[in-house]
Amino acid sequence: MATHVHQLISQSAIKTPKAPALILKDLQLSYEELDEYIHSIAYGYKNLDITRHDRIGIYLHKTIENVACMFASSLADAVFVPINPVLKPAQVNHIVNDCEIKLLITNKGRFKALLPILSQLPSLTHIILTDGDTSETIEGINVISWSTFTQTPKKEISTINTANDMAAILYTSGSTGKPKGVVLSHSNIVLGAKSVALYLNNDSEDKILAVLPLSFDYGLSQLTTSFLVGASCVLLDYLLPNDVLKAIDKHKITGLAAVPPLWSQLCKLNWKNNVGTSIRYFTNSGGALSTTNLKQLRILMPNALPYLMYGLTEAFRSTFLAPEEIDNRIGSMGKAIPNAEVLVVRPDGSECEPHEAGELVHKGPLVSLGYWNAAEKTAERFKPAPQVPTGIMLNEIAVYSGDSVKKDDDGFLYFVARQDEMMKTSGYRISPMEIEEVLYQHELITEAATLGIPHSDLGQAIIAVVCCTQLDDPIAIEKLILKHCQKELANYMVPKKIIILADLPHNANGKIDRNQLHLTYKTYFSSDK
Repeated sequence: MATHVHQLISQSAIKTPKAPALILKDLQLSYEELDEYIHSIAYGYKNLDITRHDRIGIYLHKTIENVACMFASSLADAVFVPINPVLKPAQVNHIVNDCEIKLLITNKGRFKALLPILSQLPSLTHIILTDGDTSETIEGINVISWSTFTQTPKKEISTINTANDMAAILYTSGSTGKPKGVVLSHSNIVLGAKSVALYLNNDSEDKILAVLPLSFDYGLSQLTTSFLVGASCVLLDYLLPNDVLKAIDKHKITGLAAVPPLWSQLCKLNWKNNVGTSIRYFTNSGGALSTTNLKQLRILMPNALPYLMYGLTEAFRSTFLAPEEIDNRIGSMGKAIPNAEVLVVRPDGSECEPHEAGELVHKGPLVSLGYWNAAEKTAERFKPAPQVPTGIMLNEIAVYSGDSVKKDDDGFLYFVARQDEMMKTSGYRISPMEIEEVLYQHELITEAATLGIPHSDLGQAIIAVVCCTQLDDPIAIEKLILKHCQKELANYMVPKKIIILADLPHNANGKIDRNQLHLTYKTYFSSDK
């Protein structure tokens, strides 16, 4: 049984060596071929004197090399740091310097963009270009072509890391400050794959489409669950949502994972020729899926079981709502996934009663090792677990999510709000989700975000920023949406202003960028608008 990240592939290579492991367009690698490729890359790492716990940055779009380099890091006792390919040099600068990346793997286009900042990256000793054909030294950094790197002599590889050693650092954006690096152990990643594969009933017959960034824990999970069970993972960097439908049709995808903005885009497309009939299940995380879009997706994918999930990078995945409960527990985020325990607690650590809002706390073996190079931030979020029996020296650490949730009488959980996103207007505390759920019921709205903006009389006034299918008459559309809100919401919850945009901003993981929206509109009412 796999205990280390690279063993997810090597053990499937033993069981089903000829089965397809990775598919990219018309290129296909079997488990046996992928395992051999990983070994050749690990030999290359050793020849570059990569040692235990050295950080390897992977700054690539979704390619076979990207995947192989991550898993080869595990084999070589190193730590992989996936960097979202849409990030700009300043953001890459922060990640490289924050965790002192020694080796960076990228391509010529991204390398060219990084040239002006290379002198600012003192930890870097080597850069490998997957499409490079020559080797040279720039700013004291050895720039190596892919062929030179992978054709190095074999070196003996003996993994000495334990399952509790760090395997990866995933950078995640918070509500304030620069992205933090969440440190994941081999055990976190492997046990997370086992937990998810268990409730999704993944097996070797599955074809899982990887459309999310591999730097996103939810995107990485598509790889790890596939490899655990010997399934096929299809890599896709899509330019347009219709590219997703083409991939589903071409490869007869059985498992599809996405975030709410992508689901919203897919709902607007014309799914021809029963494209969605091959899909066995679909999953949502990274935000609440509107009831309108959920209903539409169930029509478009008639044979698919929907799994609504909640997770945080600091603990991989926390809860899921089983398909059989979808219609009975509308709006619920379900219960804890296998190998996890989730509590709802008051500020003093005592457990909340049913229907009482409190902070979600996740405990168990999926809790990560903390934030890299950020002891103070780690101490704020990772704390002694509540409800540890007295007299037992467990020293168990739990992750405190910062999310306000509540449970019903049967223990099913419901998201209330991010504690730092709760709005307070006219003395009322309001969850953005309460208003957004109503907004999504309007037929013209495809995306929506609500913000609490400083207001001299109300404390905060509510703004709704929406993307609509029609933009020809914004004033008339705003009136229609406002009328809808007035019909469905209490007066104090009705947005003071509806702002209609052609597109809402998204962060690197595809989620609506609420931080950017707050920066844009934080002074909206400062001039008595």
